[in-house]
Amino acid sequence: MVTKVRGAFHQFEGTTHLDGTDPARSTVQVVIKAESIDTGVEQRDQHLRTNDFLDAPNFPDITFRSTSIEPRSDTEYRVTGDLTIKETTRSVTIDLEYTGNAVDPYGNLRVGLEGSVTISRKEFGVTWNAALEGGGLLVGDKVVLEFDISAIKQS
Repeated sequence: MVTKVRGAFHQFEGTTHLDGTDPARSTVQVVIKAESIDTGVEQRDQHLRTNDFLDAPNFPDITFRSTSIEPRSDTEYRVTGDLTIKETTRSVTIDLEYTGNAVDPYGNLRVGLEGSVTISRKEFGVTWNAALEGGGLLVGDKVVLEFDISAIKQS
């Protein structure tokens, strides 16, 4: 691996139930459309959508469903859940920090959270790679998933 490749998924939806009096009773569910991967290089994005990586035609959704939420402090939460990529489900734990809340210009109450987790792509069956001429491999195993969440209160 020579350099980090950054990307984003542009099609996703999620639901969150935040229980302010008992955060452990909160829940999170997210569905990400694998085909919406965008690294800024169309040829690479097309390859990422193939069976070598995400296999978007056969596994269109990447999902996360929380199994537990543990408050660590007044502003920090540990969210554990089942992440499914392709046909493989693994438990992952994400540390999230509460970044605040506010009413936006449209009258919506928003709550902000941010955090990240590092996963092994190989543990999810994403194993394609290519040897580099000078030694090493083209694609690293570690993938850092970063989350910037703006949740809107529904009535």
